[in-house]
Amino acid sequence: MQLIMTIDGKKYRVDVEVEEGEEVRLAESYPTTTVQATPAPMAGMPMAAPTPVTGAPPGGAAAGSDKICRSPIAGVVFKVVAQVGQHLEVNDLLVVLEAMKMETNITAHMSGKVEKILVSVGEAVQPGQAIAEFA
Repeated sequence: MQLIMTIDGKKYRVDVEVEEGEEVRLAESYPTTTVQATPAPMAGMPMAAPTPVTGAPPGGAAAGSDKICRSPIAGVVFKVVAQVGQHLEVNDLLVVLEAMKMETNITAHMSGKVEKILVSVGEAVQPGQAIAEFA
């Protein structure tokens, strides 16, 4: 079963495994009701397109921030994959963060040449912190 969740204005697609016949109840803050799980996806159900995980700067966007990829979560930089000068497409891997013993892939939110990598392995980052800048 796939759920689309909106957290702080950002949409996330989440895959959830539910055993057949098991009843599912979503948090009451979501405008849904209890649903009966089915083993196959429901045909004709509209699905929102996945939103790149890029985060938003606290307090609003600054000029030129559309070329800056930001961390959506607090974590520690586990691996820097992209390199300065490299051309990336949307959803290409930039950085891997580790948070709560889980790895989170941070991907490019736009196509373009990487102008700056603003983090390094082992560095702690906060939500909204700039990770990379595109030319």
